[in-house]
Amino acid sequence: MLKGERQREILKVVETHSPVHVNELAERFGVSEMTIRRDLEELDLKGMIQRIHGGAVTRIEVHKRNEPPVFERANEQQEEKRQIARKVASMVQDGEKIFLGSGTTTLAIAEELAHHQNLTVLTNAITIVNCLVPAPGITLIVLGGFLRRMELSLIGHFTESALENLRVDKVIIGMRGIDPVHGLTSDNMQELFTDQAILRISKTIIVAADYTKFGHVAAIRTAPITAATKIVTDRKVSLDMVTAIRRMGIDIIQV
Repeated sequence: MLKGERQREILKVVETHSPVHVNELAERFGVSEMTIRRDLEELDLKGMIQRIHGGAVTRIEVHKRNEPPVFERANEQQEEKRQIARKVASMVQDGEKIFLGSGTTTLAIAEELAHHQNLTVLTNAITIVNCLVPAPGITLIVLGGFLRRMELSLIGHFTESALENLRVDKVIIGMRGIDPVHGLTSDNMQELFTDQAILRISKTIIVAADYTKFGHVAAIRTAPITAATKIVTDRKVSLDMVTAIRRMGIDIIQV
């Protein structure tokens, strides 16, 4: 079966049986899992399907997929998150003031920052506060607000009011979706204004995200992708996606 014919058949399977898994498709079409991954990446770039970890779903189903709670995500892509965390932590200098957003990748970054000295960390994430409480070299500033239980983060008017008067050297955040066209996206409308306020407190915005976030378009557009100064990710992001982002003037670092 030629590639074009195989991809048309894959599209039919995804539309009929979404979600589908790489190993199932490889067995069905008698090709390697690597070949199926390339097919899915090409179909994703054409906007016909949405790649997810281990497989694909229809574009319609993407908007039904809400982000799982933070504790459920903690075990996903652990190695990728750890490598990203080490790289981002190396970009933070002792003596700086940074904002660290909520999420599992930023929590991994907090763990890597625990031995820094004379570092000020502002955060609205309870998980990060708990992580950095024992770190003697870090001054913690916790922003209050309404508790978002799924994320264990503090959001809303009180958080945004505090952010208005703050400036930091670097903002480090995760993001649910990263796409050259649709930008930085998330799943929670209540979090939107808080996230946008966070992006305004520094000229240096570092987005830390593993490969599963790329090409994913969540329901809420937080900002254009050009709001990011740097994006730190792993090497599983497709070359076409990396090239498209770099052409927009964004420094994307793969580890």
